[in-house]
Amino acid sequence: MYSYVARQPILDLKKNTIGYELLFRDGPKNTFPAVEAEAATSRLLSDHFLSSQCNATNNKLGFVNFPHQSLINLVPTLFSSNNLVVEILEDCIPNQELLNAIKKLSKRGYKLALDDFEPDPLWTPFLPYIDIIKFDIRATPILKAKLFIRHCEKYNIEFLAEKVETYEEFEQAKAAGFTYFQGYFFSKPEMLQQRAIQPNQLSIMQLYQEISAPIVDFTAVEKYLVQDVSLSYKLLRFVNSSSIIDKPITSFKQALVYLGEIKLRQFISLVAVAHATKDKPQSLYTLSIHRAKLCELIVTKTNIKLDPSQAFLVGLFSLLEPLLDQPLNSLLKNLPISTEIKLALTERKGALGMLILAIESYEKANWDVVSKCCATLKITEEEFTSCYKESAEWVDDMEN
Repeated sequence: MYSYVARQPILDLKKNTIGYELLFRDGPKNTFPAVEAEAATSRLLSDHFLSSQCNATNNKLGFVNFPHQSLINLVPTLFSSNNLVVEILEDCIPNQELLNAIKKLSKRGYKLALDDFEPDPLWTPFLPYIDIIKFDIRATPILKAKLFIRHCEKYNIEFLAEKVETYEEFEQAKAAGFTYFQGYFFSKPEMLQQRAIQPNQLSIMQLYQEISAPIVDFTAVEKYLVQDVSLSYKLLRFVNSSSIIDKPITSFKQALVYLGEIKLRQFISLVAVAHATKDKPQSLYTLSIHRAKLCELIVTKTNIKLDPSQAFLVGLFSLLEPLLDQPLNSLLKNLPISTEIKLALTERKGALGMLILAIESYEKANWDVVSKCCATLKITEEEFTSCYKESAEWVDDMEN
């Protein structure tokens, strides 16, 4: 049986990724099995949280939802407490039986979180054993959550704001006392007004222009690289660590000869993204290169008739707006890319647009949309998921 999982980053006050919530189902449809839910939970945890073949959390904390009965049965104890956060679902009944189970899990060292929490006196006996409380700020306003946070000062509880979608909400949640954050605010520009492009950003835009062109001008690429010490140093490190060379690279001209056009596009993309995100959440960098690699893998490993290098760029450029804090349409005007790519990025049209839509939906565990996109692209959901896992492992290897 095939299993499906998506992971959503959880950030701390400094926007560092401290863990992931694993969003899982028993198949591509957005439904959870009505029978033997606890068995399905255990199998999916085994597949994606503890499997040596797929470390879905990259050794960071894994936040996992547990149904009521699985908590009563102490299913979390089947797994190590080292990096597991047990999420108590909002529909769990706060009765004595559940409280007894929570006390046992707490005593055994498991981190416990109340998911989508809504204040209710019935949960008061549980609070001494809770490590994290998650508020959906769409359902519970930040100001209301702030009052409860102050009420809980006597407990050793940290608070996580879910569905944070803007930089302003992030700042408000911080001020209210939240220390962890989950949502898509890191994928949006942090300032609403247009910022002037700084010199390092200008170098990145010029490099993007060169690798987006049908034929790469190696001389121009070298020219822009040598203007930025950080970019040039990173590129040489990438090339020297590559398996395609048998002796160290000592010049950019030599590096370009070794790499060739296809690998040059990829290396420049990765280095430029890393440079652009040096003052951004690490999750944004990770998501950018993950999407790029995933697009490339899907194209190369299925029957989709698309250029892998174009697919790679589309995946990367899908986050170009938050990377450079500029409106996407303005950025694309400065890039010599085809109308097909522009429509894919701005309107999710065409096969490339469908590919990006599938990836975005997978990240949000919107399996219905993923299924429809796969059908349109004429690839199986198993192929898509296999590529997702492989690209996630590739990104994790790069970060280690």
